[in-house]
Amino acid sequence: MNELDKLQAALRDTTPAPNADAKAEALRLAAENFAHLQESAPDARPISKAPQKGSIWKGITSMFNRANLRPALYATSCLVVAGAIFTNYQPIQDGLPTLQDAEPITSAEVAQAPEPAVLAERAEGDAVANRLPQQAEEEAPQVPSSTSKAANAAPLGALNSQPQAKPAPRKKRAMNQSLDLESSGIAQLESSGIVAPLSHQDDAIVAPQPNDDQFASAPENAVKVTAQDPVSTFSIDVDTASYAYVRSTLLNGGQLRPDAVRVEEMVNYFTYDYAAPAKNADTPFTTQISVTQTPWNPDTQLVQIGIQGEKPAVENRPPLNLVFLIDTSGSMQNANKLPLLKQSLSLMLGELHPTDQVAIVTYAGSAGTVLEPTNASETATILAALDALNAGGSTAGGAGLRAAYALADQMRADGEISRVLLATDGDFNVGINNPDDMKSFIEKNRNSGTYLSVLGFGRGNYRDDMMQTLAQNGNGTAAYIDALAEAQKTLVDQLAGALFPIANDVKIQVEFNPSVVAEYRLIGYETRALNREDFNNDKVDAGEIGAGHQVTALYEITPVGSPAIRNDPLRYAADAAPSDATEIGSFKLRYKSPGATESQLITTPITPFETPTDAGFAAAIAGFGQLLKGSDYTKDYSFDDAITLATQTKGADPFGYRAEAIRLMKLAKLRK
Repeated sequence: MNELDKLQAALRDTTPAPNADAKAEALRLAAENFAHLQESAPDARPISKAPQKGSIWKGITSMFNRANLRPALYATSCLVVAGAIFTNYQPIQDGLPTLQDAEPITSAEVAQAPEPAVLAERAEGDAVANRLPQQAEEEAPQVPSSTSKAANAAPLGALNSQPQAKPAPRKKRAMNQSLDLESSGIAQLESSGIVAPLSHQDDAIVAPQPNDDQFASAPENAVKVTAQDPVSTFSIDVDTASYAYVRSTLLNGGQLRPDAVRVEEMVNYFTYDYAAPAKNADTPFTTQISVTQTPWNPDTQLVQIGIQGEKPAVENRPPLNLVFLIDTSGSMQNANKLPLLKQSLSLMLGELHPTDQVAIVTYAGSAGTVLEPTNASETATILAALDALNAGGSTAGGAGLRAAYALADQMRADGEISRVLLATDGDFNVGINNPDDMKSFIEKNRNSGTYLSVLGFGRGNYRDDMMQTLAQNGNGTAAYIDALAEAQKTLVDQLAGALFPIANDVKIQVEFNPSVVAEYRLIGYETRALNREDFNNDKVDAGEIGAGHQVTALYEITPVGSPAIRNDPLRYAADAAPSDATEIGSFKLRYKSPGATESQLITTPITPFETPTDAGFAAAIAGFGQLLKGSDYTKDYSFDDAITLATQTKGADPFGYRAEAIRLMKLAKLRK
């Protein structure tokens, strides 16, 4: 179904049945009004020849400019002219039914029809909500084994309907005949219906919707002089919301804001070839470090730090208590918000154990419990409660959080895991709506043992800053769900990592050797920066690692003597103390076991002779993210360079995520 089909369908769905008497009266008034227009027009003159191409549009333009035309006459006349256009001109697209036999539209129908911008938003939401995983360019991605299981447990909405045929490519005129869309990979996106063609010259122009999205961001990390500031400290981050938001923006033709790009979340969206911890190891994860050439600067190097968490046997995991805290406010009514939210949560049910429990709390004006704690084996009851949700009212997020935490406390028992899963567009406009107040509330409740994770939906009023505050202070993670494919990845494939913690308050500190490294900078993690003294302070909160999770961090370092050094040496600086020139630096990590109050320390030297570990693709994504942010550090590095490196280092890609990233790079290149 193309855009015009969707527009017509929306009009049909929202238009009441016509009234024969009203139609006849409307036609009579239209004829009289049109005659009156011809007689009263001050510059009216006889037509001496047949209308030329474009004359009808000129006539409409002239009507638009007549300031003395009464609104009623204007509206009725426009109906007549529009009917003439559709009656005498060939349909816009092959196979589209003509409107010659269509009954006239009444004034009541016109008054009740949605605004064009609303129809466009609905059409976009339908396309986003039903986007399936995109196949790789070279090979089709393998669907996870859990897909069929999850789908059988999720009969809501599109999941309960028959598969629809792939939409045909839209007809268009190329903006540039010399542009080879096929070689760029964009033709595949267009033909699949995932992204609209770049040329919209044949389409109706719809005014862009206001975008009040707000993001948690900070200035890009600057280059540090090692002799003056050799220590870098930050909290780990396993969120992926930024990458999913970037993908949604690019695929839907939106304007990407630099503050929406968090490079570390883009890098951590992908998994890398890190060795898993040995069984019965002393720590719940391994650390792997590699040093490679920087793709965007031949005179610097990249230090890649990889952390791989253990993945306990899923069949032996403790019972899970889930409280779905669902935003049902009026801002959630679009197809890519509450409808997609309900379908996404239903996917998770197939992965739960029969002894797990689920409860549902909603908030919209006031909070309420929609589903009391229910065993996950009662799938039909849970799905019915989800399916009955409707959007409307203001957003009482604070009241909803209080109710959800209270319910989680009621459900929790010894040895069990409780998690509040907040699903929202982040638009907290009633209750606790100040980020600092919300942070304090979450901090008071996280020590109870109930973690808080956040799923973001939709666009236009998306509050990324609020959701980051909630997830970071609630010992949870933040994800952005733009399609069912992302829900599958987050809530099914990575369920254990999202809900079962193996380490809390994980902090990283790197000390660089000034006799080897002249300068360095941390790529990303701007919103996760910590003071140097925070590393040894167990009262300072940091990030969590879930079962099987990975964390990747990248430093760009400038060796001593490199022409890439940006800062002049200090005239009165003391010589650096002698040190082991075989070490680039020292890596330290602190973490707490779940429930513990004291941290444990891991220390690892960084040497220049480490074997690279799946570093090329991570570097390509880091370069891509910096290009989207408009970084000053990538110099002449281009999207073509990132595309080439990502293609060369794509490696194993069973689900097609890396191939999708390459297509996004090509799309970003065309839209820059």
